[in-house]
Amino acid sequence: MTDKENRAQIFPAGDEFFVAVSPSGHAITLDTNHERSSAPSPIELLLMALGSCTAVDVISILEKKREQVTNYRVEVRGERRTDYPRSFKHMTVHHIVTGRSVSEKSVAQAIELSETKYCSVAATLRPTVEIVSSFEIIQEAE
Repeated sequence: MTDKENRAQIFPAGDEFFVAVSPSGHAITLDTNHERSSAPSPIELLLMALGSCTAVDVISILEKKREQVTNYRVEVRGERRTDYPRSFKHMTVHHIVTGRSVSEKSVAQAIELSETKYCSVAATLRPTVEIVSSFEIIQEAE
């Protein structure tokens, strides 16, 4: 990748709003006024980045394993340090998989592969953040 392909741009939009443009040209509004909270804050985007990175991996692996997943979501929680810059010290990633005859072993393997091999967001955070994953499977009737 060239420098241009890895370059995000952030522009002030006034009143504590910013517009961030991804390297692929997609824009998102950010709100740094925590009381108003009308758009995600930068720290919220970090939680979302971790969750979406692992979700893409896990659902792709489960599809390749031909698991009958009918619904899937990831919930990410983060605990921040009290001292500034108040970085995350601990994050929990909880996978909720709904489907028919979904294998516990397949879900565990998919999460492990995401954590150890594929999720670049987790790999970036892991040197300073403890990331703990868990999952639950909700079996639907055949």
